Amino acid sequence: MDDDVDRVVLRPVAEADLDLLERLSNDPAASGEHQWFGWHDPGYLRRRWHETGMLTPDSGMLVPVLGNRVLGLVSWHRSRTGPTSYCWNMGLVLVSEARGHGYGTEAQRLLAEYLFAHTQLNRIEATTEVGNRAEQRSLEKAGFTREGVLRGYCFRDGDWRDSILYSVVRSDLAKN
Repeated sequence: MDDDVDRVVLRPVAEADLDLLERLSNDPAASGEHQWFGWHDPGYLRRRWHETGMLTPDSGMLVPVLGNRVLGLVSWHRSRTGPTSYCWNMGLVLVSEARGHGYGTEAQRLLAEYLFAHTQLNRIEATTEVGNRAEQRSLEKAGFTREGVLRGYCFRDGDWRDSILYSVVRSDLAKN
């Protein structure tokens, strides 16, 4: 792993990040094979940033950076797990030149640590398509446990696709 991985940090989204974040979420070439889900409202992220700064009690988005270089985005939202319980569901999108260097692993580990340090929820989930081996390795290296296959879970590019569910709970990170 590159020595530079140790310098990945998460920070709040700044207005200067919005053009890149829009490309990552609304441009098939920028988002990558497993993150392109079709066109959507091009002003959504900008409006959300102006209204909430991308941080609410139920969801959020942060930017992983290496020095001054923006690597992509990490996001999370609250998901119901029972009548009175919830967990976080998180995701990651990296710019193409940041993929394959361990930056995503570090960003996901940092986000899990952040969420456990600043919220009371006990579980963080992440899913990825069965064919996305790079993300599966990244989640495992970040301390997540593979729980199983979710059949026909996500619709992308005209097909229902199987996904793999990963999770980490507070006590998992305490062991590391």
